[in-house]
Amino acid sequence: MRLQQLGGTFLIALSLLTAGACTTSKPTVGQRGYTEAGKASYYSNKLHGRKMANGEAYNRRKLTAAHRTLPFGTKVKVTNLETKRSVKVSITDRGPFVKGRVIDLSEAAAKRLDYISAGIVPVEVKVVKPAPAR
Repeated sequence: MRLQQLGGTFLIALSLLTAGACTTSKPTVGQRGYTEAGKASYYSNKLHGRKMANGEAYNRRKLTAAHRTLPFGTKVKVTNLETKRSVKVSITDRGPFVKGRVIDLSEAAAKRLDYISAGIVPVEVKVVKPAPAR
């Protein structure tokens, strides 16, 4: 009887270990595959030439973006969930600091996603290339 209980306990433990080994963990912030959804806005033209958080001047013609936590240099694919258009951008600045917004895009990136007139659109942001190691 005691041997059967031990055998049953062993089988349960073994099945839990096997199930745990088969699961994959979600990528963490900054890792390839990390994804988040929310609203995107874009930089005003009057910010063109001003210094960003990474020390470079903002260029509205480049494919860049601001994100609160992703490391500078991270490449992300941003998809407009209304039109399904996508653009790849590099994180160069910090923000947006408005509730519900997950990314601020350059004017060039916003044009590629076709939302200049809308101003704000629902998007999915996915890391496609982590920032280079420092």
